[in-house]
Amino acid sequence: MAKYVAKRLLLTLVMIIIISFAIFVALNNTGVDPISFKLGLDNYTPEAAAELREKLGLNAPLVVRYLRWWKDMLSGNFGYSIAHGYSIRSGLIAKWPATLEISLTAMIVSTVIGIGIGMLSAIWQNSIVDYLGRMIAAIGNSVPEYFFALILIQLFSVRLQLLPTSGRVPAGAVTFWDRLPNLILPVAALAIPMCGNLMRYTRNTMLDVANQEYVKLARSKGIPEWKVYIKHVFRNSMRPVVTVLLFRMTLLLGGSVAVETIFSWPGVGQVLTQAITASDYSVVMLYTLMMAVLMLTISFLVDLFAALLDPRVRLDK
Repeated sequence: MAKYVAKRLLLTLVMIIIISFAIFVALNNTGVDPISFKLGLDNYTPEAAAELREKLGLNAPLVVRYLRWWKDMLSGNFGYSIAHGYSIRSGLIAKWPATLEISLTAMIVSTVIGIGIGMLSAIWQNSIVDYLGRMIAAIGNSVPEYFFALILIQLFSVRLQLLPTSGRVPAGAVTFWDRLPNLILPVAALAIPMCGNLMRYTRNTMLDVANQEYVKLARSKGIPEWKVYIKHVFRNSMRPVVTVLLFRMTLLLGGSVAVETIFSWPGVGQVLTQAITASDYSVVMLYTLMMAVLMLTISFLVDLFAALLDPRVRLDK
């Protein structure tokens, strides 16, 4: 086990370096100059741009700037936005609560609904509940989040005029209940696709486990059907579902860029959109690195938990 952990940690470090360098090179070759965004049309001149580029150290070779960026990261100094001038660390702290609010709510809602309907679909296979659940799962898996967001705005905001189209905190809001209407549509747009995946995985894994010999043995002993599903089928079919949930944790860091942009939600996704538009690679690099670290960490934890929960898995081999 220790040997496996050491190898995975080394591989994770190598992957982080490769990913960060690839993103750094790609952003520096987009052809978009963040200096022009910083100066604006009124103040931009070739001389002013050259002076500012020299001041910010952007004239140094690519490798030198990349190593300088890593030096700042390791020292805890995340630097400043090239295009907008704000402290990246301060911007992250200011925007993260909004992203956590929408992402955590969407994860909780989708988990409860997705696993619940998936269980009912497996228990009542080929019933009307199963058909409806499979239809919802198919729609959730095939339609992107931004399309759901546009449909929800058109239906509940434009036609019915029941919910606001944008913003996190309406004027005069004091309590959570005052802000709740602004939260419903963004959460729904994020939760519906997530529900589709969870429904499908829950239903399929429960049906697979229900056909195992030990489940048939439990039924032959006269154990009530509800206890068979709860104690034997549900518990033993949750590993793939938990894996899906773990990889969904990236929402807690990056949110959904499309959904936050459509609903003007002041979170990390909106900041990332602005940074990509301005080719503000100092900001994009930090968020990309954090996403890569989170994804690689989750992948490592999934493999580790699989070995701990399943005696058939041997990491040392």
